Amino acid sequence: MDPQIIPVDLAKAARLLNHGPTVLVSAHHAGMDNVMAAAWACALDFTPPKLTVVLDKSTMTRELVEQSGVFGIQVPTVAQLQLTLQLGTLSRRTTPDKLERTGVELFRFPEHDMPFVNGCSAWMACKLLPEPRNQQVYDLFIGEIVAAWADSRVFSNGRWHFENAEPALRSIHHVAGGHFYAIGEAMNAPTVKSSG
Repeated sequence: MDPQIIPVDLAKAARLLNHGPTVLVSAHHAGMDNVMAAAWACALDFTPPKLTVVLDKSTMTRELVEQSGVFGIQVPTVAQLQLTLQLGTLSRRTTPDKLERTGVELFRFPEHDMPFVNGCSAWMACKLLPEPRNQQVYDLFIGEIVAAWADSRVFSNGRWHFENAEPALRSIHHVAGGHFYAIGEAMNAPTVKSSG
């Protein structure tokens, strides 16, 4: 495993998504891997840590998640902008060689039978918490984060440090039609005393 990849305490795992990045969703079932991009992913709870992600009914990744009961979430970087767009545009249903065509590099963390995308800034292994009505009506999937890792060049001690990293490692945020933003400038607000 890459020495820059460090485990993230599950108590801090929600912070990997708090800034609203576009994510890559990966899944595996019956010998098939797939990865798709998703703009709608959000931290949901702290203990145990949970997240939500929208997976359209037409996607192969959704099918693999439903069949396996597990999935990976990763935070792609500016260096992966084109890859992210391709993974979100091409469907494995119509492009069976999607993974080869995009050149995505997959790896596995020990004890987790799912693919993860190399080169991202954070990775989360999730267990599907089935909510059939939400999944059917809203395409909304809930996952419990069972393990998390991050690239120590941009995340350490439970915090993102994009301002100290090379720009290619910043997270990306999809707006519409292939238009993205990179995470911006860091700011600190003055502390406010709670009045109850």
